[in-house]
Amino acid sequence: MDVADLSPAQARERFRAGARIPTAGWCRGWTQANLIAVPKRLRYDLLLFAHRNPQACPVLDVGEPGAWSTELFGGDLRTDLPGYRLYRDGEAVADLGEVVSEWREDLVPFLIGCSFTFERALLAAGVPVRHLESGTNVPMYVTSVPCRSTGTLSGPLVVSMRPVPGELVRTAVEVSGRYPMVHGAPVHVGDPAAIGIGDLARPDYGDPVEVRAGEVPLFWACGMTPQAAMLASGVDYAIGHLPGHMAIMDVRDDDYLVT
Repeated sequence: MDVADLSPAQARERFRAGARIPTAGWCRGWTQANLIAVPKRLRYDLLLFAHRNPQACPVLDVGEPGAWSTELFGGDLRTDLPGYRLYRDGEAVADLGEVVSEWREDLVPFLIGCSFTFERALLAAGVPVRHLESGTNVPMYVTSVPCRSTGTLSGPLVVSMRPVPGELVRTAVEVSGRYPMVHGAPVHVGDPAAIGIGDLARPDYGDPVEVRAGEVPLFWACGMTPQAAMLASGVDYAIGHLPGHMAIMDVRDDDYLVT
């Protein structure tokens, strides 16, 4: 079966069985989300950080302390993503296939909106999505743009990039702008150096994609931003997803469409 035709439960079963692969293009029409789980004492700090940086950190769901499922994610957050990243004392210390033994009773899971959610709408509007064409992960970059900080959390904005033909830039902006809860319209169009990106061929996360003649790089706020904050803020313990290896939820992309 084509991975685009899988249900969320079927995809989660594959990940639980050991599939380790980026999820762009999986489960057509179903919403994907970024995972970040932090100790209970930091849950309100993360909520405030998200409130102050809503385009980068749109919160879709929050679990109870120690919970490994949420109302919108019916699987097991410890096993049903295709990859995880463990943070200790502000360092990424391990990439893991599951985190059952690492999942502490005080961890609070947050599910943050993902720009994969509006890619089907971009394609329907005739806007190409290069990483889907090439079967690779979306390129993501740490920018020089600081997020609004809280007392304990700070860090840079992370963006994802998709090259778009110049004549379709307006369409891409308008289409993605109808999905404000999953990052919405681009935060930057054009010159990557203006936001501190030195080389598009060397993303901080994900895979590089070709930018062809006549195309303009468009940059969307990215749900890796909270993980960048874990690093920048020296957070003692956290669990996130591997970049591009998302939580596939039990809600539809169109649930986040604003018409």
